[in-house]
Amino acid sequence: MVAVIGAGGIGSYLAAMLADAGQDVTMCVRTPFETLELEVDGETRTLPVTIATEPEAVAEEDWVVLATKAQDTASAKAWLDRLAGANTTILVAQNGIEHEERVAPIAGKARILPAIVYIAVERTEPGHVVHHGSSRMIVPECRKAAEAETLFAGSALELTRSGDFRTDAWKKLIANIAANPITALTMRRLDVFHEKQVVDLARSLLREAVLVGRCEGAEIGEADVEQVLSVYDGMTGEGGSSMLYDRLSGRSLEHDHLTGAVLRAGERHSIATPLNTAIYALVDALDRSSLRRSEAEHG
Repeated sequence: MVAVIGAGGIGSYLAAMLADAGQDVTMCVRTPFETLELEVDGETRTLPVTIATEPEAVAEEDWVVLATKAQDTASAKAWLDRLAGANTTILVAQNGIEHEERVAPIAGKARILPAIVYIAVERTEPGHVVHHGSSRMIVPECRKAAEAETLFAGSALELTRSGDFRTDAWKKLIANIAANPITALTMRRLDVFHEKQVVDLARSLLREAVLVGRCEGAEIGEADVEQVLSVYDGMTGEGGSSMLYDRLSGRSLEHDHLTGAVLRAGERHSIATPLNTAIYALVDALDRSSLRRSEAEHG
C-alpha cells in the first residue's frame, strides 16, 4: 500500500498513476470526496483509491508520497506521525529546492527522497483533476530511486534518476520563478508570455536566479533561460501555473519556496536579486491580503 498526502493537482495525479501501476493507494485528505477522477483529453475515468480523512484511519507504510503545497508541509505532521517509521520512505513531490529541510522536522526516522515534478495538472474540484500535459518526475540516483521506479511501473508517469539532482532542481526552480508569480499577479494564464514586456521581465528574473544557482553549484546558464522562455512561448491560453490555480481557489501561495528560495540563496552568496525581491514583495502582499479576506469571510 502507498499513502499519498495531499489531494491537490499533483497529489491526485500521482495517486492516479500509482493506481494505474497496480498499487493499493490511500489518499490522505482534508476535504473529503467520494471518488478520484482524472480527466485527460476530455475523457474522464475513476481511479480505485481509498480516501482517508483522519490520521487515525491509517497506519505505518513503506512508502508515503508527500504532495501538499510546500507552504503546507507542516500540516502533514499528524499524518506522518501515523504513516512514517524507520522503514518508510517519504517521496517529497513539491516545488522548490529545499525538500529535505522542509520535511526533516516532521519525518521522524523515515528516509526522505526529494522529487522534481513536471506535471501540468489542475484540480477543478475536490476529487477531479484535469491533466494538461507532461508526466515526468526526477529523483536523485540512489537505491530508493530504483524502488520508486518500480512503484510507478506500468503507469504513464516517466520517472528518471538524476546524477546531478542539484542542477535539475534549480532548472525546475527557474522554470517556476517567472511563470508562477507573473500568472498569479496578472490573473492570466501562460499566454501572458506572448507579450514582449512580460517576456523581458521574465528573462531578467531568470538571469538573476541563474547567477545565484551557479553559486549554489548548479550547472545552469543562459541557454537554460532561453529554454524556459521558449517553453513559455509555446504555451496556449489553456495552461496555467500552480500559483495561479491557488489564487483562483483562494489558497495560500508558495512564493516563499520559489522566489524566496532564490532570495535566501542570494543572501548566502551576497548576490543582489532586486527584481526577484520586488516580485516577492508584491506576491507576499497579495497573499497576505487574500488570507485576511478569507479569514474575514469565514469568521
